[in-house]
Amino acid sequence: MKFSQYITIAFFLSVLVTSCKQHQEVRRPISHTSGSFMKKSVERNKKLVATEEDRIKAIMKNNPAVEYFASSKGYWYSYETKNELDTLTPKKGDIAFFDYEIKDIDGNIIYSQLELRPQTYYIDKQDIMMGLRDGIKLMHKNETVNFFFPSHMGFGYHGDNKKIGINQPLLCTVTLRDFKPESVYKKQIEAKQAVAKLPEQAVSKDSTPKQATPVRKPIQNIKPKDSL
Repeated sequence: MKFSQYITIAFFLSVLVTSCKQHQEVRRPISHTSGSFMKKSVERNKKLVATEEDRIKAIMKNNPAVEYFASSKGYWYSYETKNELDTLTPKKGDIAFFDYEIKDIDGNIIYSQLELRPQTYYIDKQDIMMGLRDGIKLMHKNETVNFFFPSHMGFGYHGDNKKIGINQPLLCTVTLRDFKPESVYKKQIEAKQAVAKLPEQAVSKDSTPKQATPVRKPIQNIKPKDSL
């Protein structure tokens, strides 16, 4: 083989290798999640939370007669009815029985107490609104509390797909009627079911209702009238 043929073959091989490298580089996946994108997303969320908190703080400032408390979880609350005698609050392993209604932070009702019905909540074992999940554990029995929840403590960026909009802060009024350990509640349910079965066991299958015996009235002695 001549030297010129070696040169030609070597040239075509180098071109082939170069084209393969370029082809591989073109097919390399492109990442759409960059550090700058994440930073922008975090900044947007911070601004959203700050805006909602400013709105809530403005409402609280316009109600100086009401004492508000700040939660470490990022929401505020005030008492309509406060129980200063009891010290116990619900904890994991308990069942809470409560009523509540949901309003927007201007006080317009979104869901009434009648719509939401009495609630039975297994503490930290059920998926409920994040704010309620934490707020109920601050309450004593028979207390009524107003909670101001920023949207991230409510239904977040998606709302509830019904009446609550996206990124909507909420005012929830909650009345904790009672709470008790789950084991106690189960025993009470079993006792009620046992009592409900008692009438069925007490009635005999062959028993038939007896007819009432007629009561005879005493015969009165009627004196004859005096003859004229």
